[in-house]
Amino acid sequence: MNIHGIRAIYGFEMARTRRTLLQSIVSPVISTSLYFVVFGAAIGSHMNGIDGVSYGAFIVPGLVMLSLLTQSISNASFGIYFPKFVGTIYEILSAPVSPFEIVAGYVGAAASKSIILGAIILVTARLFVTFDIAHPVWMVAFLVLTAVTFSLFGFIIGIWADNFEKLQLVPLLIVTPLTFLGGSFYSIHMLSPLWQKVTLFNPVVYLISGFRWSFYGVSDVGVGISLGMTLVFLGICLGLVWWIFRSGYRLKA
Repeated sequence: MNIHGIRAIYGFEMARTRRTLLQSIVSPVISTSLYFVVFGAAIGSHMNGIDGVSYGAFIVPGLVMLSLLTQSISNASFGIYFPKFVGTIYEILSAPVSPFEIVAGYVGAAASKSIILGAIILVTARLFVTFDIAHPVWMVAFLVLTAVTFSLFGFIIGIWADNFEKLQLVPLLIVTPLTFLGGSFYSIHMLSPLWQKVTLFNPVVYLISGFRWSFYGVSDVGVGISLGMTLVFLGICLGLVWWIFRSGYRLKA
């Protein structure tokens, strides 16, 4: 394994984040803070708690997961698409790095940036609401697994996209609506029995539910099911990446 190649790609992507700090870190944190102000403080102060948790604290895991999903996809997809767009992808293709090492570098950097962002949002949330983390080890586990899974998904989108419109198509039209409808701001038990069953077909429900359990010990679905579904999503993304390169696909501008 070419560790130096992975480190070079990883270091370049992390350096790009430092050069675009306002866009990569500050902007998502401000956007999430507005959710806390509107939903947590303004609306949440007039609502009863959910499952024994104040509404402001209840939405913290959902908002962290919302940022984590969107930023993981955005970081990974843009990271691999931009070299294709400007033509510098040939520098990577001519280097002695394998497809696995390319994926490890780009996905590792995207996941790292998303995890850092998630940690910053958690710290920021403390300024608005008080919350506890009942299972910190599991919280970190769900955070890392989700970041890696959706960074892989974003990498696949970046390979598939041949213009900026396609790059934003899946995150804006599919992932963001699924996250809002996946229990970010409410418990699915508040829905009618029919819609509860329909909502269970939304994969994001399991991610948010497991992540919320790590905070408060309450969840919409069993934590074992949430963890299992997260691992299934990770396996699917790994399988798709393996199939893409196994089928003879070559990165090109």
